[in-house]
Amino acid sequence: MTAADASPSGSTLAEAEAFLAAHPEIEAFDIVLHDANGIGRGKIIRRHELLSFYKSGRHLPISILGLDIVGEDVHETGLIWDQGDGDLRAWPIPGTLVPLHNTTPPRGEVFMSMYTLDGVKMTSDPRHALQRQVDALAAEGLHPAGAFELEFFLLDNDRGPDGKMQPARDVLDGRKSRKTEVYSVDHLHGMMPLFNDIYAGAKAAGITAETMISEYAPGQYELTLHYRTDVMQAADDVVRLKRIVRAQARAHGVTACFMAKPNEDYAGSGMHFHVSMLDDAGKNVFVEPVEGQWNPTLLHALGGLRDTMAESMLVFAPHANSWRRFASQSYAPVSPSWGVNNRSVALRIPAGDIRARRIEHRPSGVDANPYLVAATVLAGIRHGLANRIDPGPETTGNGYEDGPDHAGIPSDWKSAIDAARASAFLKDALGEDMHRTFTAIKAAEYQRVMRTVSEVDFDLYLHTV
Repeated sequence: MTAADASPSGSTLAEAEAFLAAHPEIEAFDIVLHDANGIGRGKIIRRHELLSFYKSGRHLPISILGLDIVGEDVHETGLIWDQGDGDLRAWPIPGTLVPLHNTTPPRGEVFMSMYTLDGVKMTSDPRHALQRQVDALAAEGLHPAGAFELEFFLLDNDRGPDGKMQPARDVLDGRKSRKTEVYSVDHLHGMMPLFNDIYAGAKAAGITAETMISEYAPGQYELTLHYRTDVMQAADDVVRLKRIVRAQARAHGVTACFMAKPNEDYAGSGMHFHVSMLDDAGKNVFVEPVEGQWNPTLLHALGGLRDTMAESMLVFAPHANSWRRFASQSYAPVSPSWGVNNRSVALRIPAGDIRARRIEHRPSGVDANPYLVAATVLAGIRHGLANRIDPGPETTGNGYEDGPDHAGIPSDWKSAIDAARASAFLKDALGEDMHRTFTAIKAAEYQRVMRTVSEVDFDLYLHTV
């Protein structure tokens, strides 16, 4: 690799050569770029093509970052014919080359990021949006650490007689349960063959997947991830783990569902983001000197997140279905509240050792893009620290008593789109190009939903109006 062709991502040919030597069994590689919706787009290349990818990158059309949820062009992004749909160059991300578990023939996977042909960051790439906030904090002597929680449903491939999705039968013995089964350990046993493959896939990918929980709806589960001192790696962990869960579920004959709200009668699926802040010496700056006497840095961070939550909700709830998750007493927040050891608030300070003091950011659904979520949360914290924002009084007891009428956040998807498009904060948080791309895609998806005649239309109006 010549200096002129050096990878702008920092990837090296030596990494690819070492991987191929260590994994002679692998025949192909998924090369994956994540778009504004967090969807993995790319190609499957053969083993002999990997070195050339690391030497020269891979040409991909600029339009790949201007696609909606179904993969169609959104011309309002300015990334389609305004650019002649020309090629840019994607480069592998260092440290993301891993083997995939349970594939035939054996395959590997590597993440990539988009650059111009002359090596400049393509700023409609969500990874670059997050890196921009990480770099801004580093210039201020701060380094974010964190982890995401992953909630999901395991569903039967076929719908029930009522046309609705139904919880998957146990892959162990075919047993079915329609009960909530929250925190039932015995209920988890029926899915252990699948969970074992998920853990094996995570281990192969270098992800420390931890606790598995039967969550608060039939067929719903939660998998926690090890805390990272690098939030980019934390975002990589959760997008990769979603792919692992989906693939292993499919291999076991069930469907993994990452919709925010697949069942109107039960709780939806969140993607809570735990975040703390380290100084240059590695000390957690959120830790209070005396337990319970809150550190002003922590309070200002909470204040910034509260102050910017309304205009940021489109990032945390990006789809039409996302907004069905927000309901009173649903374990999803309905106001920009904060509290200690309280799951009814949007910003929770978990109980535990003060050395691990952190903020649990709870608004995001599992359908959100973790790169954009993390970028927006970090920008909100920076905003709070720079302006020394008071978060207001702590919410104690039932945070749902504030109610959606006093929420201070948009009440629906369209309002969230309008708030995001008008937000100077969000434009700065994501960068101008990523902000334009993301909001244009969301506006196009809104129009797609609104012009679609759904079953609920026929149910309500066919024999009535």
